[in-house]
Amino acid sequence: MSETNSVSERPLRADGGGPVLGDLHRRHREQLLELLGEGQAALLFSAPSHLRNGDAEFRYRQDSDVLYFSGWREPDCVLVFRPGADEPFSMFVQPRDPERETWTGRREGPEGAMARYGADQAWSIEELERRLPDLLLGYHTLHYRFTENAERDRMLFSAIGKAKKKARKSNVDVPDAFIDPGRVIHELRLFKSAQELDLLREAGRITGEGHRAAMRATRPGAFEFELEAAIEGTFRKLGGQAPGYTSIVGGGANATILHYHTNEDVLKNGDLVCVDAGCERDGYTADVTRTWPVNGKFSEVQATVYQIVLDAQKAAIAACVVGQTFQGVHEVASRVLTQGMMRLGLLDGDPEDVEMVNAHLTAERQKRWYMHGTSHWLGLDVHDVGLYRRGGASRRLEPGMVLTVEPGLYIAPDDELAPESLRGIGIRIEDDIAVTEGLPLNLTDGIPKEIAEIEAWMAEGREG
Repeated sequence: MSETNSVSERPLRADGGGPVLGDLHRRHREQLLELLGEGQAALLFSAPSHLRNGDAEFRYRQDSDVLYFSGWREPDCVLVFRPGADEPFSMFVQPRDPERETWTGRREGPEGAMARYGADQAWSIEELERRLPDLLLGYHTLHYRFTENAERDRMLFSAIGKAKKKARKSNVDVPDAFIDPGRVIHELRLFKSAQELDLLREAGRITGEGHRAAMRATRPGAFEFELEAAIEGTFRKLGGQAPGYTSIVGGGANATILHYHTNEDVLKNGDLVCVDAGCERDGYTADVTRTWPVNGKFSEVQATVYQIVLDAQKAAIAACVVGQTFQGVHEVASRVLTQGMMRLGLLDGDPEDVEMVNAHLTAERQKRWYMHGTSHWLGLDVHDVGLYRRGGASRRLEPGMVLTVEPGLYIAPDDELAPESLRGIGIRIEDDIAVTEGLPLNLTDGIPKEIAEIEAWMAEGREG
């Protein structure tokens, strides 16, 4: 990682869960404070904890905006940004509490927030209502997301009311204009630094090992959840915090269900299996899909359909260059897939007849078998933040943007418009692409996806 110190050189979190990426988050804070400018403050809250059932909680995952600016992973946290203040970055966090920590794990406390996370000042979360009015004085605009939590909204209104009373004596501003912080923050998050690209590349490296492990675990008679276990076990073994999203392992006709999460069916000889899984590392997630034959060998028809999808992906990746529109990448993939559908007999006409291809695209007939978009932004969230349209038009790609490229063909098992030999085939191929000043950078390159490459890898895995 070019801009990242080695793990051993970084301060560790109190819970022992890995390094604090202090320089990265400090740069993000500096950018935010500069963009906010004079008179504008920002208030961010951590993600809530959620019960799974009874009194058992889901594993906690921090709000991505809070992660972006602080790296803080504990619940019950508030960040306050005040440009121009002597202490521009304030944190309210859970206090140290030996009794509670015996049950729920070690806490950093306000001391750790300042010593390891760069807070200029930090207090217990219990101090928020008392101290917030003073922190709002002198600012006319507050970046805060209303309507997410009614209790927070009431607390903020109360704090503003108290601040107004104090302001009468000192004749200073109190926020009377409110802006969703996403307008500023999400534009920042859309453009990845070299260090963030390194983190995404590392998430992709681990993801690749997970997919290879799943390929090795694939055989007729295995269950989808066995592949899921191989993938996610590899993620943890290699230092990933968790899957960045619920892993999809769809064998046979299950691969035609875009967000299939059950992962319980048996894998059958002669079927394909579509695996969509990505590892999260230091908050950043990969998003990769591969499709391979359960028995290790593509049938002739499977190989034909697969190559169409792969050709569409390659063409779309090549289109991820500065100046291309986000929608343009999708149009490139859709055209190649539409021509492929014509060769397969799913659509009428000669695939070399440009007018006929255009007619199918205009009528959107290809959407029966390719019903989703080709790309989405990627970063701290698997469907990361950032506008897809600006000024009423599809956004143009710029250096630092990261997007997925994931074309597919999905032919339902009961699709009477499709040739019988194609029914039940679902194929998607996905990689993570960074836009650069030059050629597109594939952050998940090297994970087998060529037909011969997949077959060779699976044969080698069976021999081993």
